[in-house]
Amino acid sequence: MNTVWIVDDDRSIRWVLEKALSREEISHRSFTSASEALAELETTAHPPKVLVSDIRMPGESGLTLLQRVKSVHPQLPVIIMTAYSDLESAVAAFQGGAFEYLPKPFDVDQAVALVRRAIDQSTHQEGASEETTLAPEILGQAPSMQEVFRAIGRLSQSHATVLINGESGTGKELVARALHRHSPRRDAPFIAINTAAIPRDLLESELFGHERGAFTGAAAQRRGRFEQAEGGTLFLDEIGDMPSELQTRLLRVLSDGNFYRVGGHQPIKANVRVIAATHQDLEERVRLGLFREDLFHRLNVIRLRLPPLRERREDVPILVRHFLQRSAQELGVESKRISESAIKYLQALPFPGNVRQLENLCHWLTVMAPGQIVEVADLPPEMRDQPTRETPVNWVDGLGLEADRLIAATPGEVFDRLTREFERTLIRRALTATGGRRIEAAQLLGIGRNTITRKIQELGMDDDRPHAAENDADE
Repeated sequence: MNTVWIVDDDRSIRWVLEKALSREEISHRSFTSASEALAELETTAHPPKVLVSDIRMPGESGLTLLQRVKSVHPQLPVIIMTAYSDLESAVAAFQGGAFEYLPKPFDVDQAVALVRRAIDQSTHQEGASEETTLAPEILGQAPSMQEVFRAIGRLSQSHATVLINGESGTGKELVARALHRHSPRRDAPFIAINTAAIPRDLLESELFGHERGAFTGAAAQRRGRFEQAEGGTLFLDEIGDMPSELQTRLLRVLSDGNFYRVGGHQPIKANVRVIAATHQDLEERVRLGLFREDLFHRLNVIRLRLPPLRERREDVPILVRHFLQRSAQELGVESKRISESAIKYLQALPFPGNVRQLENLCHWLTVMAPGQIVEVADLPPEMRDQPTRETPVNWVDGLGLEADRLIAATPGEVFDRLTREFERTLIRRALTATGGRRIEAAQLLGIGRNTITRKIQELGMDDDRPHAAENDADE
């Protein structure tokens, strides 16, 4: 019996999976297209235990295959693979009943472990209709972002309260909107409110509304955000800054589903899904007595953590190109392109403002960069002068980044400055290793004694050598 079916038009992917499954003694069979696999599925008396399929193939897509397989064999686990790692694909896969979503390139051992888990599992998610192809609302190929995509996919049929943690600029509201858009409440309103941006004395009325005459200036009845979001989703941003008295009212709404307008006496039923977000450590605020522990537990049903940009540097290229295209469309101009050296330089920067800061930078470049290809020299001065703070993958990449920075900051001096610094670093390290003995240091470096002596003088290193007295004795 064929345990695993592999469906992919890429011969190399099929070969890798075949070899890995053979090594694990898992029986398998391969197909080059969805139609070929479907034809076999209609005639075989022994359907597979697991089906592994690519999304984008000539002819019918992997999502179509998923849909048709689930209509006939709803319990058959289907693992969806794709080299196009975007939110829409992940959500469509999970809504279609996929067992798991595997972005390419993948770790072979991880893929085999996933197949084994699928074989062992007997019940899976219910199938759903294929999602209409849309422009990606959230971009990310980093493993940490794939986890976010998977979570949104798994929550696509849920009404559960969600708490989103993430630094400023990581895209918390984007994720909240995605959770709403891919939920049973998608056709009802999505209402967002930043609890830190509204004055304390107005926030209660903003959330729950007020009756006419409830306070000075209340000339008419007003519906609050909870009523405006009826049947839909209410997004409470920066929930950690909510005043304590309003925390109590919010807890009551989450507990019994009712609230009162300010000045009102009739309870109003709230059919609203609450998604909250904060950049703060709510557990710490609970410990300090600044946030109610019972409210924290009410909000913390499902928690999503959004990674800062420094933890998903591999996403910088696709984000930059996306933002440059979007800025160009908004301004009605031709989209700029970015050089590989500029991309590598940006990947090494800390970006404290995260994705929002990167988006603003791309808008600046669309307006201010002189040419169609953006180089390091085209970046804003504050970024060109800023040394990279992260350790590069290897010293050559680090040298390249520093060269890019100096080319932009001090043109005409780059070769001399980097050469002197390179030689100075080598000699200093060798002298440290030998306790300051020049002859041994020269031997370690593979240069002559006279050469190291001359270089020390040229580079002005006579006063910064360790054990200067010993060096003199060597001479």
